[in-house]
Amino acid sequence: MKVLTVVGARPQFIKASAVSRAISSSPDLNIAEVMVHTGQHYDVNMSQIFFDELDIPAPAYNLEVAGGGHAEMTGRMLQALEPVLLRERPDWVLVYGDTNSTLAGALAAAKLNIPIAHVEAGLRSFNMRMPEEINRIVADRVSKLMFCPTTTAVENLRAEGLTEGVRLVGDVMYDVALHFGAIARRKAALLEQHSLRPGTYILVTCHRAENTDAPEKLATIFSALKQIAQHRPVVLPLHPRTRIAAAHAGLMPLLEQCVVIDPLSYLDMVAFEQDAAAIMTDSGGVQKEAFFFGVPCITVRTETEWVETVELGWNRLVATETDEIVQAVLGAQKPRSINGRPAPYGSGQAALAITRDLASMQ
Repeated sequence: MKVLTVVGARPQFIKASAVSRAISSSPDLNIAEVMVHTGQHYDVNMSQIFFDELDIPAPAYNLEVAGGGHAEMTGRMLQALEPVLLRERPDWVLVYGDTNSTLAGALAAAKLNIPIAHVEAGLRSFNMRMPEEINRIVADRVSKLMFCPTTTAVENLRAEGLTEGVRLVGDVMYDVALHFGAIARRKAALLEQHSLRPGTYILVTCHRAENTDAPEKLATIFSALKQIAQHRPVVLPLHPRTRIAAAHAGLMPLLEQCVVIDPLSYLDMVAFEQDAAAIMTDSGGVQKEAFFFGVPCITVRTETEWVETVELGWNRLVATETDEIVQAVLGAQKPRSINGRPAPYGSGQAALAITRDLASMQ
């Protein structure tokens, strides 16, 4: 069986590493993988370093499609993917998450009648203004296999009338966290480089279009960071899109008291996450990683796909209001029920379940 995997962004590299490792370690399942990198994340720190660090097979194809609006980017990806699919003739196309790369991979395969498997299926924010929500809904609709990370995701699909091909497998990001968490802890020198002590600083990520493309929202977020930095060290690995938006809006001076660094590799990011006092983010993946490592999270969004993190008390949603953000971050604490907490994201065997399910389709 030949599986063609389409990836293009940081979270997808992380998820794909778990499944690729499961495929390569299970030769008896007779699965050959062809990796296609759309190029959506083109910066070295956002792309190549993840392939190197997570031991992901080098992509057989790099489409080098980056930049432009949603329609332009997705259209160029579709145009570049079709000849690859025609050349490789895979038995399955495997897509991850909710990016434009996911949408393009799913649509290109669907048009050629190639079966699609969607990892991280069934997630819903119920906010149709989010490009990611549209991408994942479309991907689920055209997929033959939908690999769900949580029971909530399964129920979301059921509510939409999708039950056939739905599999509850757990979260592949939990697989990765378990595999690489101990390795990342060896990178303690990172904290020393920035004069940071474990458990004292706030780690921040901000990259979603709903925050970065609205200057007034970005201004309130950065104003909150300025105030927080007066009480605790703030570490901000600055996404290229956020840096450009902030510079254009004249907001960079608000970050003068923060530790502003370039985007981090996966292992470096995990090292910072594990030792943070709290994490402030608008990223779906970082919300879960905070939960995996037992770190309180404040999510600068009005909804989340990872409702379990909120229900269990590890994640708090806040609007983009400066005072609310400051109070939530400085007041963040671990829930009292830290011991024996539920495991809504599975046992760390999601990638193996996905691989075996694909092999059963031969």
